[in-house]
Amino acid sequence: MKSVNTAVLLLAAVSCLVPPLRGQDKPKSEDRAVHPTQLKVQIVFTEFEGDKKIKSMPYTSVFAATGLPPDSMKLRIGSRVPLFTGKDGGLQYIDVGTNLDCTADRLDEGKFGLRIALERSWIQGDVPIPIDNTTQAQAGAADNHFKEPIIGQYKTTEYLLARDGQTVETTVATDPLNGRQLKIELTLNVLK
Repeated sequence: MKSVNTAVLLLAAVSCLVPPLRGQDKPKSEDRAVHPTQLKVQIVFTEFEGDKKIKSMPYTSVFAATGLPPDSMKLRIGSRVPLFTGKDGGLQYIDVGTNLDCTADRLDEGKFGLRIALERSWIQGDVPIPIDNTTQAQAGAADNHFKEPIIGQYKTTEYLLARDGQTVETTVATDPLNGRQLKIELTLNVLK
């Protein structure tokens, strides 16, 4: 009888240490997966020469933030540009354009944490490269020169906090070759 009383007391003590489980309690990540949030993210690259706006390039994507990986979007847009290598028939192609990656973390109080990776490359101009007569026909040059592009490039990775409807200016950078400023803004909207 004594061992039965000890077992009952031990069982009662253990049951007090274990938190009660209720049917309506669900882990947050599971609840978020059941009720994903549609996010619309717009990233705008704006280029200025002094105070004058030269160009504005908006990119918009919609994706679901579930609270579970992957809550992300990837956008790739651009062109393939030939480069003359001068060897063995000599053209090589490189990608020029815009690459955007964004992942979202749902935070408390209606905030979202956005991890963004932005990469933009462009042709700033070209420089004539002299070539010899043997490679002239292969390169398509008529005046013993091949125009090699000068590629400008911008890369950044950032973690931003934003609420529904908020616009955040993430970056202002100046191109060292031409002095133009690049401003990047991100706008977050929660779609209902």
